[in-house]
Amino acid sequence: MSLLLVKAVHVACVVASYTLFFLRGMWLIKGSPIMRQRWVKVVPHVTDTLLLASAITLAIGIRQYPGTDAWLTAKVSGLLLYIGLGMVAFRFSRTLRARIAAWVAAQLVFFYIVAVALTHSPLPFLA
Repeated sequence: MSLLLVKAVHVACVVASYTLFFLRGMWLIKGSPIMRQRWVKVVPHVTDTLLLASAITLAIGIRQYPGTDAWLTAKVSGLLLYIGLGMVAFRFSRTLRARIAAWVAAQLVFFYIVAVALTHSPLPFLA
């Protein structure tokens, strides 16, 4: 499979993943019953699995790896923080205020990850 196709799948999954994350946060804030629908719990996991698989394929294809290349290490570190904040926002926080704070923080981390991806720098706002 061509790396351009893998990159296109990866970018499409990034857009879908963020869109779903944003919508789930809005539904959470509004107390929408949509949050209890099965697809809302399943589709993000499928999207994120495809996102991760395409990311691994790209890393292997361009021969750059976390732990070796600083920008990719920053992306993976950011991803782990993003996942943790998402878990706090949607599962572990007991108050709506804490859920919203984690949701907003996760979005800031997401934009950091995107900036790192675009600049290939762990300090993208200084590059």
